[in-house]
Amino acid sequence: MSNPPGLRRQLGGFDATTVGIGSMIGAGVFVVFAPAAASAGSWLPLAVAIAGFVAYCNAAASAQLAAVHPDSGGTYVYGRRQLGPWPGFIAGWSFITGKIASCAAMALTFGLYAAPGFETAAAVAAVVGLTVVNLLGVTRTALMTRIIVSLVIPVLAFVVVAAFAAPAPADVVALPTTWLGVLQAAGLLFFAFAGYARIATMGEEVRDPRRNIPAAIFGSLGFTLVLYLLLSWGLLNALGPTALATSTAPLREVFTPSTSGIPTTAVTVAAALASLGALLALIAGVGRTTLAMAREGDLPRALAGIWERFGVPYAADVATAVVVIVLLLTTDVLTVVGFSSFGVLIYYAIANLSAFTLTERPWHSPRALNVVGFCGCVLLALTLPVTSVVTMLAVLAAGVLGRAVVSGVRRRRV
Repeated sequence: MSNPPGLRRQLGGFDATTVGIGSMIGAGVFVVFAPAAASAGSWLPLAVAIAGFVAYCNAAASAQLAAVHPDSGGTYVYGRRQLGPWPGFIAGWSFITGKIASCAAMALTFGLYAAPGFETAAAVAAVVGLTVVNLLGVTRTALMTRIIVSLVIPVLAFVVVAAFAAPAPADVVALPTTWLGVLQAAGLLFFAFAGYARIATMGEEVRDPRRNIPAAIFGSLGFTLVLYLLLSWGLLNALGPTALATSTAPLREVFTPSTSGIPTTAVTVAAALASLGALLALIAGVGRTTLAMAREGDLPRALAGIWERFGVPYAADVATAVVVIVLLLTTDVLTVVGFSSFGVLIYYAIANLSAFTLTERPWHSPRALNVVGFCGCVLLALTLPVTSVVTMLAVLAAGVLGRAVVSGVRRRRV
């Protein structure tokens, strides 16, 4: 019997780093700063730093595991191989459910900026179009992400300079801030740091994965952390914590009506492009984790189909697009940032546990870092809004129950 077709190693280190940056900036810059400011107030930069530190712990764990297990699927594969089938399933299920919500959020963000009043139709069109790009091969995905990043980064740099140069608002009202609020903001902001997961989930498509995957993960994370810190300080300077917390488009509101026009248009275009970049990488990441779970029988095996001509998991990508479109047509997905954050934090908690079991480890990733990462993930997950915690626990429970029923049926048949 011949081996099933595999994915192609076509991505170099630069392409993988670009995919990670493109995944993160689309989510973080245009979605989470306002709700995070509502929780953290003027301590927003501290919340960014906490989220970035937890993300670093998780990045170190992901880099270790990806070097040992350079296959598609990310922590789903790592959890299965290091801890067992059940932890692996929980990681995979958390990732898929959380990131499908993220896909819908990014698609609708694109629609809100690109076609106000017709945002749902534009969001559906974006999902269909970018799924086609993914189906044409991962090199096209990386090329498009590189183009988007090269256009968005200069606009964000311009916004940072303009925000620091803007006069401080005269009527600044300080928001009451507590440590619980800062931690909740950090949990929400973690949604914006999760892009490097896409690098690990595409481990089967990266050349020289032992070198390129860790370099791409740390490179994209470091770049994005600096950008987020500068933006958080700049936005607080230009808008103040109260105005930032209530803003629907804070980066655009950095510019006063007298300076609107080209700057506002540039921010709008950048928001649309960044959302597309994040959506493109999200669809690829969810599809490859779905592929890995289907290969192991944790999801229907029909989802494991690979299109040999282009070397892509067509069945998983198409299924992901269908579910995202259903969400867009039936749900207001801008409220699910907390859902996605909870799912991704559970995913990385399992990644840290998996990395803790490794015997060979680089000097920069001691076991203590895995312990800190696990505790940080659990703490941030539990400090998220109650609705997010309860809803995602119910989703996880439904997945566990479904797998238990299917496993029981399979054992009886044997």
